[in-house]
Amino acid sequence: MPTVLDDRALNRATLARQLLLDRADLPVLDAVSHLCGLQAQEPQEPYTGLWSRLRAFAPGELSGLLVDRKVVRTHLMRRTVHLVTAEDALAWRARHAPMLRQRVLGTYRAEFAGVDLDELAADAAELASDGEPRTMPELARALAGRWPGPAPRALGEMVVAALLPMAQVPPRGVWRTGGGARNVSLAVWLGREIDPPGRHGPDAPTGPTAPGGVNGAAGGAGPGRPGVRADGAAGSHGSDPVGRVLVRRYLAAFGPAATADLRAWSGVAGLPGAVAALRPELVAFRDSRGRELLDLPDAPRPDPDTPAPVRFLPAFDNALLGYQERGRIVADEHRGLSVAGERVLLVDGRVAGTWRTDAGTVAVTGLSPLSRAARAEVVAEGERLALFLSEGECGRVRIAEAG
Repeated sequence: MPTVLDDRALNRATLARQLLLDRADLPVLDAVSHLCGLQAQEPQEPYTGLWSRLRAFAPGELSGLLVDRKVVRTHLMRRTVHLVTAEDALAWRARHAPMLRQRVLGTYRAEFAGVDLDELAADAAELASDGEPRTMPELARALAGRWPGPAPRALGEMVVAALLPMAQVPPRGVWRTGGGARNVSLAVWLGREIDPPGRHGPDAPTGPTAPGGVNGAAGGAGPGRPGVRADGAAGSHGSDPVGRVLVRRYLAAFGPAATADLRAWSGVAGLPGAVAALRPELVAFRDSRGRELLDLPDAPRPDPDTPAPVRFLPAFDNALLGYQERGRIVADEHRGLSVAGERVLLVDGRVAGTWRTDAGTVAVTGLSPLSRAARAEVVAEGERLALFLSEGECGRVRIAEAG
């Protein structure tokens, strides 16, 4: 029988993979790559996420990578904005395209009834080919003449989040800089077309090519993709190299994990074939709920008694959102914090409170009373965080218990 890993063992493995057990001596670009990106719909949150993970993190380094187009802000996993390396954005975007379409249709399906999404994608690509950054409303207005049916919000979201691979350009996401989301073609921004879709794995059924209309709209990422069906799979069985990369990279950053966790992180269906292809080179465990967990054989799985330092996590941190089953890091009664945009505090590796900034002060609200030792550690780490966020102007911390 596979070894059973309880929540504490999984917690320490997660902290190690997420660079939260010990701060890492990694270049910022390598850290973003290892983490498979950082969720970033709140533009400043990745800075806190990397500060909590890297030993000598300077925010200007991440801003520089963004300006230099080595990292990009784009819709990817779960149809959320992620900060990922340029290489990952180009390599992964086509594999996520069917999911992105389906998720936008899940909200606006009625508005796109009868709309040929491939034609809409072609019009959007022609518009964006000039490399001019545009807001979502500007894109919608420019396309509304030919596509008057969908409401502007629906039309903008379909183009920006699903049909056309796009990047949000600086100054959005630059350290301590405001600015709305202005979008430009990812291929134009990076000077290279996105990688073509690989052939998907044996989990994908065979069948005819889907039509381009809304009923088949989960198919290809745009025009010129023959033989791609509504589920995004190729018309015949074959390898799924991008899927296998996603599985390996996910396990390196989040394992041990179940296939349901992988699906929850990526939003992508159809990875069972990639998992099956990789299974001979993976190791298997069970969690305390009886689920099978897979992992890379040489990945770190620290002793469950390894001390875990206090860590402050930003809103929507993937250390929580990267799993379908989150008991390894947060109690069931507090699971909602991970999707509500709350910034959370880890004590002994588990969610023990929330935090926010108030006039330069890091204000902590505990979910339960903290021990004297834990409180002292929270104050010390919170002071360092306050100094980081204020660039040395304020190092105050305030702790309150949950009411």
